[in-house]
Amino acid sequence: MGNTFSTYKIDDRSLIAFIKREIHNLALQIGFTPHRAAETDIIVAELTSNLIKYANGGELLYRAHFESEQNQIEIYCLDKGVGFENVAKIMNDGYSSSNTLGHGLGSIKRLSNDFQIYSIKNWGCVQYVKICEKPDFQLPSLKTGLSYAAIAVNYPGEKLCGDGYYVKNSSKGFQIFVGDGLGHGESANEAVELAMKVFKQTIEWDPVEILREIHTRVKKTRGLVATIASVDYKSEVWTVCGIGNINTRIYNGLENKTYTPYNGIIGHNIPRTLNNTIVPYKKHQIIIMHSDGLRTRWNLNDLTSILKHTPGIIAASLFKENIRGTDDATILTGKIN
Repeated sequence: MGNTFSTYKIDDRSLIAFIKREIHNLALQIGFTPHRAAETDIIVAELTSNLIKYANGGELLYRAHFESEQNQIEIYCLDKGVGFENVAKIMNDGYSSSNTLGHGLGSIKRLSNDFQIYSIKNWGCVQYVKICEKPDFQLPSLKTGLSYAAIAVNYPGEKLCGDGYYVKNSSKGFQIFVGDGLGHGESANEAVELAMKVFKQTIEWDPVEILREIHTRVKKTRGLVATIASVDYKSEVWTVCGIGNINTRIYNGLENKTYTPYNGIIGHNIPRTLNNTIVPYKKHQIIIMHSDGLRTRWNLNDLTSILKHTPGIIAASLFKENIRGTDDATILTGKIN
């Protein structure tokens, strides 16, 4: 289990049995009962068969995850099909767009612990499913402060991810790290993992000082780029600093600002002078941070009503439209409650 998602392009019905078996075995491996694993099979079968039937294929991302004292499987299902105009309507059992019984999405909703859909007509669809080992487990309600979700995938063919992210919470506030080791594969992974270790252990709060500490500690690695964003609840400000091409934006409603990082490579050459950017911290803000595995020319305002959706749906929608497919890719989205 780890932070990264496995990903499969689903463009042929013959792949469905293979992916069902992969996720079934993963479910058993993390402690799901055979019955719960069988329910997971039904969910995967519905998601993947719908991709073939209605969207001419798409992409399935999945991972095993441990959160809230529960082993979980998380799945994102992405497509560029015709989409839906009325998501609430299609979630009801009995609805069908092709004269079938139409129980598919209703059964996914019943068998999962969390099921969300975002869709725009002629844009496609993003579906998110969370399956916990206990079918009746109630997900904890959102607390004040930061709620976030992240999607990270390896460079195609690599077993290790050269990107990394981590969020630290305390009574003082929270800190977010997003980094990208140079290149991809084992050497990039070594650099970003060491950087995250330093980030987890440091008692520093100031992003500039943390970046300098990481720089000193990773000099024997390939190096990386990274951005750190900290929030202090008492002073009600964001403090942001980055070196290299991690894209960072903070949305205040429909308005947003991109925070430009410094040029350099952490572990090799960083500017002598580094300064934090200070930004007011407000409720309902959205922060988005991603590596250069995603294109940067996107705008949330192009996605109808996306701001009201969860961080995971926002991250997956941007991932669907902007993944390059030529590098590791990570996107982290946070919402202030």
